[in-house]
Amino acid sequence: MVDLRNHHINISMDNIHIRPARPDELPTLLAFEQNLIMAERPLDDTLISEKFHYYDLETMIRSDEAEVLVAVLGDRLIASGHARILEAKPYNSFERYAFLGFMYTEPDMRGRGINKLIIDALVEWARKKGLDEVRLQVYADNTPAVAAYEKVGFKKMLTEMRLATH
Repeated sequence: MVDLRNHHINISMDNIHIRPARPDELPTLLAFEQNLIMAERPLDDTLISEKFHYYDLETMIRSDEAEVLVAVLGDRLIASGHARILEAKPYNSFERYAFLGFMYTEPDMRGRGINKLIIDALVEWARKKGLDEVRLQVYADNTPAVAAYEKVGFKKMLTEMRLATH
């Protein structure tokens, strides 16, 4: 069930609820972000070794141009994801689109379709914002993530390549 009254999304499955993140949940969300970064470090040797942040989660939680969702089981946050509204390139056939990121599920909760619930809710949020295009980026070598995104309908478009000159 998707309920978008008053900008709230609430989806449930097997006692797992998808809802907007709250500012008081930032400590857990920041831990999710660091777990995501640790998982991606082996896939990208250009990531710095010091602690850093991909996202300004607090700003996104408070923004009308973004939606940060969490999956909750009881009182436990078990997954997250966000959508941000971005401007398209001048050569795109659309003006704005939803860019998904921060897709994280706790290891013991993976394989239950939670990522799909979050994506479905973010896509519905994008539709309500009048957006017809949803995009995300994933490391090509992250085959489980690529498979999960393809399973919910995403298609590969472009492969970014790099060459280190040293």
